[in-house]
Amino acid sequence: MKYLVCVGMLFGLVLGSAHGLRAQSEVTLIAPGGIRAAIEQLIPGFERKTGYKVKATFGSGGGTKQQVARGDAFDVPIVQPPYQNVLDSGNVVAASAKPLASVAVGVAVRKGAPKPDISTPAAVKQMMLAAKTISYPDAAAGAAAGVSVDEALKKLGIAEQLQAKIKRAQGGAGAMALVAKGEVEIGLTFLSEMEDPGIDVVGPLPREISTPTSLVGFVSTHAKDSAAAKALLDYLSSSDAAAVYKKQGMQPGR
Repeated sequence: MKYLVCVGMLFGLVLGSAHGLRAQSEVTLIAPGGIRAAIEQLIPGFERKTGYKVKATFGSGGGTKQQVARGDAFDVPIVQPPYQNVLDSGNVVAASAKPLASVAVGVAVRKGAPKPDISTPAAVKQMMLAAKTISYPDAAAGAAAGVSVDEALKKLGIAEQLQAKIKRAQGGAGAMALVAKGEVEIGLTFLSEMEDPGIDVVGPLPREISTPTSLVGFVSTHAKDSAAAKALLDYLSSSDAAAVYKKQGMQPGR
């Protein structure tokens, strides 16, 4: 009997130690701001489920890719296409790639303001030309949404014509704040970044002029604990995560 009790106590100590080590294990993640709101909602559930802790860092789409390509130490990087430089760097496990979600650029106006027609490229062009002021994230700072808007304006043939009325913002939240305050008439950024209570979301830009941006997660080749990194990536591509992405105006998967 004493032998059985001792064995049981030893087994319990081993299990307790394993859980304690896991509870102290930190998984680091880097991602563009377009997926920030969803990731921040998902982290607590992952931590409760696994015992791991997550430290997340968010930045611009372009900046994130540069950090991963140069080998900054993160367990799970999330990047957006094109990311050949990331693969070529050898800093991610190529076979671990998981499409998490895609997000379109949307249009917002100040809360209560009339919503313009954006159902066709022609309607978007008319809206842009009629607007007194427009704001969206600064592509020069690496903002993926800003890059997408710049490309859309070029496709519409009005990029140069609009320069005088454009106020480039620091990130999507910055653009939406300008709309909410009434400092600009039209705001554009990823739908997932349109959380300011002072705005009304009009909807996404037509696909003919703006293709949704996809976000892909990897396990880093520098991961301190590859099993922990894989567990986080699996969770971020799960059905639970898909529901959160949808609530944030994103499309799960590719």
